[in-house]
Amino acid sequence: MSREIYLDNSATTRPYDEVIEFVTHISMNVYGNPSSLHTKGIEAERMVRNAREIVAKSLGVSRDEIYFTSGGTEANNLAISGYLYANPRKGKHIITTKIEHPSVMEVYNNLSQYGYKVDFIDVDKNGIVIVDDLRKKINEETSLISVIYINNETGAVQPVEEIAEIKNSLNRDIVLHVDAVQAYGKIKIAPKKQGIDILTMSSHKIHGPKGVGALYASRDIKLKPVIFGGGQESQLRSGTENVPGICGFGAAVDITFRTIEESAGRCENLKALLLDMLKREVEDVVVISPEGASPYILNVSFLNVRAEVLLHHLETKNIFVSTGAACSSRKQVLSHVLKAMGIKPEIIEGAIRFSFSSFNTEEDIIKTVEAIKDILPKIRIKRGGRK
Repeated sequence: MSREIYLDNSATTRPYDEVIEFVTHISMNVYGNPSSLHTKGIEAERMVRNAREIVAKSLGVSRDEIYFTSGGTEANNLAISGYLYANPRKGKHIITTKIEHPSVMEVYNNLSQYGYKVDFIDVDKNGIVIVDDLRKKINEETSLISVIYINNETGAVQPVEEIAEIKNSLNRDIVLHVDAVQAYGKIKIAPKKQGIDILTMSSHKIHGPKGVGALYASRDIKLKPVIFGGGQESQLRSGTENVPGICGFGAAVDITFRTIEESAGRCENLKALLLDMLKREVEDVVVISPEGASPYILNVSFLNVRAEVLLHHLETKNIFVSTGAACSSRKQVLSHVLKAMGIKPEIIEGAIRFSFSSFNTEEDIIKTVEAIKDILPKIRIKRGGRK
């Protein structure tokens, strides 16, 4: 079989070799419980503290403002529910966008059943938040705003700093939560300078292990736990710490941030090559990702093609892509993100997301386009007597 070409890095990434080796070392040798008082426990606690310092440094925040979780989904749940439960008098009006990840969208859908009024603000045709809509929806009862920094399906980058400025101009007490799962490690983020109060991150999106994420919460933000038990993570997230995962996350952060600009440049070039080749060599392609989107994500639609059929044909050639968010791609529904952008159903049906990492090469892109050109004539749906 031909060499694997993995272009689904927004779903998950292959861990760095150094991370795998470090996680193995920690699993074999630093296996104490960080809550234990003996030397094995103290050693594990020290390793967790070191990883916490690495994550904190990457954001320019304090170590005590970082809390480890089981991943981005738990971090988003803790950020939203944890804040609202801790601050019931701040107001029961909350605002988010129509293009959020399910781990944010479903939390708000659930909260709407318990007396919270949720407003979902619109986005334009490029998938960018309409800030005037946000401005109109903020009121005296608004307590929390959530916005995804980089959309996981299209790569659209939201104007987080402008959103923070609008929020502060109308009501400084409103807390801004940013889902940075697709942004962390891809762009430089400085929460304190950008007006971000709470920020969520995930390890496996930046070549770290699965099953671990992190939450940044400014020290003046009060949160309540959503998981109860032994009071780990400064009483906010109970459960014995995933020491190998946390240490692997720290190692991945260290490597990622040392090469952040180089990786972004490499992926920008790969994305541009793929886009150029598709436009020149493939018929009936619609580019969905807007200009200025993340260099790591390109969403395009192949007209008169069912995306899942193309995906599986590419898989037979050892090429791996996605039809959208991996967390919800098994559900047979049209993408809520693309629908919010006003994209027609027949275009959504053919939408494929290519997502890149520094492990990818120009050869990967060339072979992927060659495979697409070979597959499309075989699977294009005939409409009105023509292909």
